[in-house]
Amino acid sequence: MNAPQDNAAAPKPAAQNGKKSGPPVPLLIVGALLLIGGIALGGRMWWRSQHLVETENAFIAGRIHPVATRVAGVVTEMHMQDNAVVKAGDVLLRLDPADAAVQVERLKAQIAQADAAIATSAAQIAQARAQAAATGSQVAQAEAVLARTELEAKRSQALFGAELRATSKQELDAALAARDVARADLAARKASASAAKEAVAAAESARQSANAQKAATQAQLKDAQNQLGYVEVKAASDGRIGKRTVEVGQRVQPGQQLAAIVEPETWIVANFKETQLAKMKPGQKVHIKVDAFPGRELEGHVDSFAPASGASFALLPPDNATGNFTKIVQRVPVKVVLEPESLKGLGDAASRLVPGLSVQVEVEL
Repeated sequence: MNAPQDNAAAPKPAAQNGKKSGPPVPLLIVGALLLIGGIALGGRMWWRSQHLVETENAFIAGRIHPVATRVAGVVTEMHMQDNAVVKAGDVLLRLDPADAAVQVERLKAQIAQADAAIATSAAQIAQARAQAAATGSQVAQAEAVLARTELEAKRSQALFGAELRATSKQELDAALAARDVARADLAARKASASAAKEAVAAAESARQSANAQKAATQAQLKDAQNQLGYVEVKAASDGRIGKRTVEVGQRVQPGQQLAAIVEPETWIVANFKETQLAKMKPGQKVHIKVDAFPGRELEGHVDSFAPASGASFALLPPDNATGNFTKIVQRVPVKVVLEPESLKGLGDAASRLVPGLSVQVEVEL
């Protein structure tokens, strides 16, 4: 009874041995898909390495103008608000003009005093010149008197020395004395004439000094008038107000930054590695992703390259002459300009492309 059952069960191992061995078909499909995906990913990475360079070390840049005052004073009026749009020439704030106005009036008074001094010196010059003319006439008169007395003295000497003794010793002495007196008088007149000329020169020098003082005061007055005009702080360019740090009633000092004006024009500064610059050149197309607008891509082009690496413009540039030199890949700032058509696609959101935002840049080589 048991023998037939054993014979019927014997073929089962043979049937199992007839099945094919190897991995299941699903595993082969998954492996093939992974292989194809790896090849595709590697090919894409190779293609991007040959045709594209990218960096995340990039940010939006723009022109930021500081708002500062040229003169010290107390803020009396405020016309700028946080984040407000302003135009070039708009009055942002006003300072108390009292101090500058007093300075202007004081200098005007000094100019009036200088004019009076000039008039006085002009009168002194005229008087000194008249005195010089009078002393000149007196010198001429003294010279004529001296010439006459010398002739009389010579004539008296000749007559007294003659054999006839036509004149007396007393008359001769009188003629010689008159000659000596005329000589002394001429010397005195010449001294007076010289003094009169010196007085004219001194009066002219005083007038020149008064004119110079007036010119200096006029220059100070012009500066004071400019200072009076500086009490109005105006916008240097179009833009939006940011970082306002001043309020009405606050006293400010010259050069103190009170706010900042950010121009609407922006661009991108991308810091590429020096090893990425070999095939880059101005005009190449750039794809831009702004972190503030996820899912949106902007377009631009390479505008220019910085004249030095970023490290060269650092506050403390590296000194590669030291003995502990370690080679580090340097980065060079590259300016990327956004395309106007691309900005139009953002609509009103384009105003939120402000300096400092992080971006990702991809350049087509």
